[in-house]
This record gives sequence, structure tokens and C-alpha cells, in this order.
Amino acid sequence: MDNVILFILLALLAEVLGTIGGFGSSVFFVPIASLFLDFQSVLGITALFHVSSNITKIVFFKHGFDKGLILKVGIPALVFVVIGAYFSKYIDVKKLEIGLAIFLIVTSLAFLLIKNLSLKPTTVNSLLGGTFSGLMAGLIGTGGSIRGITLAAFNLKTEVFIATSAVIDLGVDSSRAVVYYMNGFVHYHDLYLIPFLIIASIVGTYVGKRILAKVSQQTFKNMVLVLLLITGIFSISRAVFF
Repeated sequence: MDNVILFILLALLAEVLGTIGGFGSSVFFVPIASLFLDFQSVLGITALFHVSSNITKIVFFKHGFDKGLILKVGIPALVFVVIGAYFSKYIDVKKLEIGLAIFLIVTSLAFLLIKNLSLKPTTVNSLLGGTFSGLMAGLIGTGGSIRGITLAAFNLKTEVFIATSAVIDLGVDSSRAVVYYMNGFVHYHDLYLIPFLIIASIVGTYVGKRILAKVSQQTFKNMVLVLLLITGIFSISRAVFF
């Protein structure tokens, strides 16, 4: 029971940080969940958790969506998340864990060291961003940072950014949840966690929104990036040495 409480509290923290940083909660939740569950179970439970998380963000940040970006980024993301999710069952779990850790380290360092890191707001970059974010989400459970880089190029308002990202991610997570279920990654004995995770997604998004309304988003984003880096280092150490 103590482990369940700790798991839910950490999921709540992941949701708060994911809302503030704009990357989505899965980038934190996946390595956290891997401390408690096997990696395939993590992929399955993350997809289900993130569906609730995205619906909550759409409700809380409903001031507007960029329909053009939803199509340009969302359509390739939907296609390639299914491809990534399908092939995830053929990849060694240890390699997936190491891949996730490397992904977190490289992403966080890139954002921390290159302050003006961004893409040009072009259709080609939108399509590529959607493609790679979807593929990574399917393979390792998270592609929010790639999608974040893509959407940041268009200088969207915070509410529009989060809502647009959430709409795209809702389609991505719904699609991969189906494929993960077909792959056998969604285990019935883990489903008791879902009601608690739904509550965590609602409370975490609400807290994240309140923080964003009072404090500089960039300051918190830098804190989030440092946590991402620490999480990546911890994850790769755990995967390699334990």
C-alpha cells in the first residue's frame, strides 16, 4: 500500500511538472513508473493515464486551439505512433529503458545549453516534428519534448500551446493504447491504478495551471529541464548497473 501511495504522489508530481514545462507528464511518468512496474506495463499504463491527462488539459486550457498545427503535427504523429507502438514489442526492454534515459539526457541538455533552441515555423518542420514525436511516443512511451520544440517555433500563447499539444497527444495516446493492448502491454492487474491516476491528472493539471498564472514559465521550465536531466541520469544508471 505504501508503494501505491508513493507511486500516485510521484504521478501527481509528474503531472504538475509536465503541465508547467509544456512537455507533458509522460516524460517524467515513464521513468517514475519503471521503478514500480516492468517496462511493457509502464507503456500500457502510461498511455491510459495520459488520455485522462490530455482531456483534463483540454478542459482547463480551452481558450483556443491552433487547428492548422493540430493537422500538420497531429496526423503524422498518429500514423507513426502506431508504427512505433507496434514495433515496441520486438525491441529488448533493457534497450528501451536505456533509449529513454539517453533521450531524456540529450533533450534536457539541448534545451539547457542552447537557450534559443527552436525550429523554423514551416510546414516541413511541423510534419517532421509530428513524425518523430509520434514514433518516440510509440517506442519508448514519450515524445512530448520533440512536439514541444515543434510547437514552440510558432510562438503560441501558453494556453493555446498547451491545448493544441493536448489535442494532438490525446489522439496519439488513444491510438497507442489500442496497439499496446493488442501487444499485451495492458495488464488487468494494473488497472486498479487508473482511478487514482485520473485524480492525479486533474489535480496536477490544476496546480500546474495556477503556478503558470503566477510565476515565469521559463524559470520553471529550466527547473523542469534540470529534473529531466537528473531523471535521465538516474534511469540510465539503473538500467545499466541494476
